[in-house]
Amino acid sequence: MQNHHHSSFTRALLIAVLLGALGGGERASAQCAAADLSDNGVVDGTDLASLLSAWGTNNADADINDDGMVDGADLTLVLVSWGPCIVVPPWATLVEAFPQPSVVTDANLRAAITATGLAWRVQDMATQIEMVLIPPGTFNMGCSASQLYGCWPTENPVHQVTLTQAFYLGRYEVTQAQWQARMGSNPSYYQSASTQVPLAQVPQRPVETVSWNTVQSFLSQTGMRLPTEAEWEYAYRAGTTTAFHGYTGQLSGTNDDNLLGNIAWFQSNSDFQTWPVGGKLGNGFGLHDMSGNVWEWVNDWWSDNYYSTSPSVNPPGPSSSFSRVVRGGSWGGFSYGCRASLRLYHVPVFSTDYIGFRVARTP
Repeated sequence: MQNHHHSSFTRALLIAVLLGALGGGERASAQCAAADLSDNGVVDGTDLASLLSAWGTNNADADINDDGMVDGADLTLVLVSWGPCIVVPPWATLVEAFPQPSVVTDANLRAAITATGLAWRVQDMATQIEMVLIPPGTFNMGCSASQLYGCWPTENPVHQVTLTQAFYLGRYEVTQAQWQARMGSNPSYYQSASTQVPLAQVPQRPVETVSWNTVQSFLSQTGMRLPTEAEWEYAYRAGTTTAFHGYTGQLSGTNDDNLLGNIAWFQSNSDFQTWPVGGKLGNGFGLHDMSGNVWEWVNDWWSDNYYSTSPSVNPPGPSSSFSRVVRGGSWGGFSYGCRASLRLYHVPVFSTDYIGFRVARTP
């Protein structure tokens, strides 16, 4: 049996070397991800060592092709997948290569993320902002009523939107500390400790009292951008169609306003203040505070009836207007503001203690 395994190993090695020499093209991300036994975004000696240590067994972790045996076929997959499985943008450092099933619970979304060939979680080097990859996809944008609140006319008609390009989105709203480090000042109203938020956690509150215009200075200095309104809603929903996005224990989302406190700081539970980011359960992309805490500026100009005329592919928003769109609700508002489809607006020079922002970045 040992001789059989030895000859199998040798034969697989020769085949893999030939395939590697002849291939030279792109390989399927799913195959490469399967061969990345250490889940670090690259197939290398660590993965080869893991496979060889399980050689001739039915070790499920090392059995890449799931045929019940760790053998030459698995070795071939490791060797032809040798090298990086994912692309980490030049402006970022890798946090996690592939989406965690415990966070991105929808298998289709995980597959879509992996298929981009881009790292799932990264950290922007200049700002230390953590971002997650949002893959291309199609969704229905517009009215999602909750049990207590119907939709506003500006949320209709519901229309299908396709986003063709992957993008990165901040896992959290931009914090006071992140703004201060880049801009040298802190405009936020909630800079003091409270009974619920000790002084050490205050820098992790979202920055607020920033106008759309002021935010542009931060963006131009960092290479970031604001998400479009369509990108924001697609990212909020993470595959759900309900008023409020899904979370652990309610993966398909919910229309029940009484459950909103699981994902959002809003009027009923905020004690009328902002809270450190990430304190509530995240959605199916791993994003936190998409509902509540602070409203978030997005890039689009506002139009009451844009949904009636907007393009179905990568809608950029109206070409001009007097106001910009805000999304997501805040610590001071009722549950209706936290719905996936609710949209409001303010003039670009307006700032208040219930509006902040979340950054996006093109890979």
